[in-house]
Amino acid sequence: MAKSKKEVITRIKLQCPGGQATPAPPIGPALGQHGVKIGEFVKKFNDDTKDQPGMIIPVLMTVYADKSFTYVLKSPPAAVLLKHAAGIAKGSGVPNKDMVGKVSVAQVKEIANKKMKDLNASTLDAAVKVIAGTARSMGIVVEG
Repeated sequence: MAKSKKEVITRIKLQCPGGQATPAPPIGPALGQHGVKIGEFVKKFNDDTKDQPGMIIPVLMTVYADKSFTYVLKSPPAAVLLKHAAGIAKGSGVPNKDMVGKVSVAQVKEIANKKMKDLNASTLDAAVKVIAGTARSMGIVVEG
């Protein structure tokens, strides 16, 4: 009787820039040590994320014994989405004193909608509170 499931060797977590992944570190070494075809992953990933250029996309990859792989794309980290919405390069070093940007409640709701499936929140209101807390810890003011 043939095996119906492939044997899983490992699971790899990566964060890659959307549409701009290359075989250079950190992607190449992380995949190469498990025998994954790096070029094949880079091509598939870039095709799947070409609509999000430069946005950091978390990837959960499963590598099988026959060196094949599957992967799942997650939504970008809340901090990355907040920095993009506020138009800042990085968060505050002292978030309780130095505020570095502002976002509206509407922007926070939009981010919460994008992140809903990846957040540990059962309602949109709870997700909005999570995102607002992330903004506060980065020194971003939520207006509205």
